[in-house]
Amino acid sequence: MPRRYLDQRLKLPLLRVAEALEVHGSLLKASSALGVGQPALTRSLQELEEITGTRLFERHARGVRPTEAGQVIIRLARRVLAELRRAEEELDLVGTAEGGSVAIGVLPVAAVGVLPGALIRLKQRHPAIQVRLQQGRTEELLPLLAAREVEMVVGRLYAPAAPDGFVREALWEEPISVLARADHPILASAGPVTKEELARQDLVLPTVSQRVGQEIEQLLSLLGLSINVQLRSSSYGFIREMLLATDCLSVMPRLMMAGDLLRGALRVVPLPIPAPPRPAGLILPAGLQPSPAASAFLACLRAHLAEIAARGLADMPESDKSLGRSDRTRAARRA
Repeated sequence: MPRRYLDQRLKLPLLRVAEALEVHGSLLKASSALGVGQPALTRSLQELEEITGTRLFERHARGVRPTEAGQVIIRLARRVLAELRRAEEELDLVGTAEGGSVAIGVLPVAAVGVLPGALIRLKQRHPAIQVRLQQGRTEELLPLLAAREVEMVVGRLYAPAAPDGFVREALWEEPISVLARADHPILASAGPVTKEELARQDLVLPTVSQRVGQEIEQLLSLLGLSINVQLRSSSYGFIREMLLATDCLSVMPRLMMAGDLLRGALRVVPLPIPAPPRPAGLILPAGLQPSPAASAFLACLRAHLAEIAARGLADMPESDKSLGRSDRTRAARRA
């Protein structure tokens, strides 16, 4: 196969063309976004296809779509352009004490659970740092991590179906728990509640992702409780109000209500059985050091998690408890 010499011939404006065509899906919209005429954009695409030696986009009735080779170039364009944006931010920090930005992918439970407390600390310690959040499911966020559009993913750690080259670092456990307001009658006794006591309570359950929903149903099954609950909601605020204002209990990853648990408004109901482990933490690109802004965020996240653990609301995952000192040091240095 002939050498393409991409390192010598490929130019940044051509990578911007590939990215714009993928984002906008048409020559007209992409040329408008880039501020060039459509004939000029067409010539740039032809030059890019000549350099790569293959067709990168196919025309169809509503615009263009990338070929398999086009997807390769689009991924390259996203990585290169993201690294350039990051370099520009780091250059802006030269000679200054603060600043920069960090792009974070976050899973839904972490978004309402541990993330707010970490960001409050970050704002207090580094008020000039800008944060860009992208919420989604793991399968939606990992392509963004691969393209360097986010620097990390924060949340529940699921085992990958196949090796993907990312580093996973477990930082905390977010077990499925039963939650109640602090003065709920079911908490009157010091020990675990019985399954019979739980069966007499009204439940309000979150409507969450399929994976979390299955884990909630697993715990309900272990407790012998019905999964045919009458009251379900996708609103975090509604469930919170029902917990605080009524005798309803809820079953969810406990750190979805981290703020109210830390303030003492809600409590974890002690159960007669242990909840299955649910490790959570970071997904990071292998071999890439975090930017200064990302390092500052990670330090604040770890400090917030330390406070949660000190209050007995989250445990260190079992996989982390067995780490030796050198392993802990390496993990700490990544942040």
